[in-house]
Amino acid sequence: MLSSASKYAIRSVLYMAGKRADNKKFSAAEVAKELELSTHFVAKLLQQLAKAGVISSLKGPTGGYYLSEEDLQRKICDVIAVMEGGDVFEGCFLGLPECDGDHPCPLHDVFSDFRKKVLYKFSQQSIGELAREVREDGTYLSLKGLK
Repeated sequence: MLSSASKYAIRSVLYMAGKRADNKKFSAAEVAKELELSTHFVAKLLQQLAKAGVISSLKGPTGGYYLSEEDLQRKICDVIAVMEGGDVFEGCFLGLPECDGDHPCPLHDVFSDFRKKVLYKFSQQSIGELAREVREDGTYLSLKGLK
């Protein structure tokens, strides 16, 4: 359903939110290393998110990517919208162009309920809230510590 770009962008943002401290800036290389992802790919994702205003960045020797208080209030769907476009949850699960209530694909009804739940969660939950859940519930963003 979500592309690798969306998944990695969410992981990257949650990593930064979870490790956030006053004035802490992250390089793409640091985020990529901690999440065991391609530095080049993470750099592109973070650039896109910063350009769209979902995360913040600062150039120069003390620069990097970071999350301001305002960034932490943004919704997870904002991250996905930058990577996928705004209509990622509107199309047919199987990619059929004519799928709708009158002409449903075999998975239309199942995916319709799933889509509503996921879209609701992503549009209601902020980056900061999800990062807090990650910290408190002990879920993980990388397999690095589990090997």
